[in-house]
This record gives sequence, structure tokens and C-alpha cells, in this order.
Amino acid sequence: MNAPKHSAIRHASIKDIARLAGVSHSTVSRALRESPLVSEETRERIRRIANQHGYRPNAAARELVTRRSSIIGVVVTNIADPFAAEVVLGIDDAANERRYSLLLANSNADPEREMRVVHSFAERRVDGIIVTSSRVGAYVETVSETRVPIVMLNNQHPSEFLYSVIIDNFSAAFDAASYLAQLGHRRIAYIGDRLGFQSDSERFGGYCAALEKAKIQFDPGLVVHGDGKIAGGADAVAALLDLRPRPTAIFCYNDMTALGALSTIAAHGLRVPHDISIIGFDDLFVAQTAHPPLTTVRQPMREMGRIAFETLIQLLAGAHVQPSRKIKGELIVRQSTAPYAEIHS
Repeated sequence: MNAPKHSAIRHASIKDIARLAGVSHSTVSRALRESPLVSEETRERIRRIANQHGYRPNAAARELVTRRSSIIGVVVTNIADPFAAEVVLGIDDAANERRYSLLLANSNADPEREMRVVHSFAERRVDGIIVTSSRVGAYVETVSETRVPIVMLNNQHPSEFLYSVIIDNFSAAFDAASYLAQLGHRRIAYIGDRLGFQSDSERFGGYCAALEKAKIQFDPGLVVHGDGKIAGGADAVAALLDLRPRPTAIFCYNDMTALGALSTIAAHGLRVPHDISIIGFDDLFVAQTAHPPLTTVRQPMREMGRIAFETLIQLLAGAHVQPSRKIKGELIVRQSTAPYAEIHS
């Protein structure tokens, strides 16, 4: 029995599409790259023919011509981290619009592993690299050696680096602690990150500046440290609850820390915000569903991912790029904070 004949072309080439469309293969190539040199009507006709005949661009051939892979490497501390996941979604949305693909890898917050991943990406000829929450910092030598642009997102290493997108930690923390002071709280604690990352130092600085402006004397006994995770926040807040008098409000390094604090506070038979007000940082999706819903500083995580990607695209185009982009945080008030007078009257 003879195999059935198919009219559609399998694995059609650009030359096949050009013949069917009655145009040159260079016109097909431009049309499929969305070049404005080809009219919209012609581009649409060529796209329709290409789809009908199963055309798929040859990435290897395209890379030989353009010297671009259309691949961006992304390094995160841990893809299970809700913050990293939101940032990657923003990068992916922007990349998809420009027909870029992503290579994703975890650093596990290990500087040596992070460096190996970055070098591995460069060897794989990615067009650019985005590193979130870097524990290494500067990649000047890597960039000079490989000529692969690198953008840092919320860099965690206090050093000079090439291009960065970062939340304005100091001003965001200042606003959060100031809000607690405006609510009438005087014993305001801070749960930081014991690993001493750059963002923790900046948030602690904003906290201290807010106390000073509110004429509240700094008390080192009201500063404890977790590890940025739920368990660390749960353990750290226990020391604050043993103090007499207890703090009436707590500003937490991040939402995960705040969630841990909420758990321990409830286990001690105390209520938020009736006994203690709590503010987090990040505005992860779980902040809205916490009990009670968490007052927090919103980081525009997806937007920051998008900005990091667009910065890479500008660098690849040879455009002038601002070395550092600071993004403002936004205080989101929910039910985990209340005025001091209301809860202690």
C-alpha cells in the first residue's frame, strides 16, 4: 500500500516559503523578523503561508547570521522562592514579546555556584544574563572577557557593578517604620536577616532613620534576626515576645519573616493587630491571604523583571543605559496594623 500523499510541506525552508509567496527569500526572512521594511499585508501573507506549511526557523542558522542566540540566562537564588518566581514571570513575559527564550538556573544563594552558572551561561553563548539577589556582586572581569552584558536585580553584594535594577530599600523601610510611628507606636522592633545581605542593611537603615525622625530612641534590644524564611521569622520573634515591655509593633525584613512571626504570635495567645502590629516587605501573593491580611511594602516584582530584561535589550542594541535603576516601593495597608491608642486604651 502506498503512503498517502500530503499537500503540506514538512519542515519547509525559507526558500520554500519564498517560492509559494512569490517573493525573494530575503523578503521572507525580513517578514518573519517583523521588519518594517516589509508591508504589513505581505508580512501577514508570509506568516500565514509559513504556518500552513509548518515552517520553523533554524535557530543555529539564524545565530550564524545574526551572531545572536535569542536566549537570556537567568540566575535566581531559588525558583521555589515566591519573590524569584514573580520576577521570572516578568522577565519571561517581556522575553516572549520579543521572541527570546530563557535559560534558568538556581544559585542556592551560594556565591561559588552563582559564579559557575554565570560562566556556564556565557559559554553557552547567551545574549545576556540577569542575576537576581546576587551574592557575588561585580562581574566586571566576566563581562570584559565574554562581552556578555549582565544586569543585576536586587544585588545583595555591596560593590560596584555594571547595571542594576533594585528596590529603594532605604526609603521603603523608612515609610514602613514611619507609618508605625504615625500610628502611635513607640516600641517598634525590627526582624532582619542574619546573613547580612545588602538589602537588610538598607532596610535597617531606613528603620533607624524613621525612629530618629519620630524622636524615638533606638533600642538595640528590639532588633533581632531571622534568615528571611518563615521558620527564621517564627524563631526570631519569640525573643521579642519575651521582652518586658513587649514591642507593640514589628517591621519585618520580608513577608516570609512576617508570616513566621504571625504564627509564633498566635501560638503565644496574642492577636495581630490587637496586641502587636506587623509590617512585611515584598507583597507576595500570600500576604493578602494571611490571617490577618498583611500590611507590607510592595515590590513591583514582575515590573522589575521586565525592566531588567529591557535593560539587557538596550545594552544589546548599543543604547546608552543608566547604570542603576532604583524602583520605589509602595506601602500597602491591610489588617495587620492598627493605632496604638486603639489597642492599648
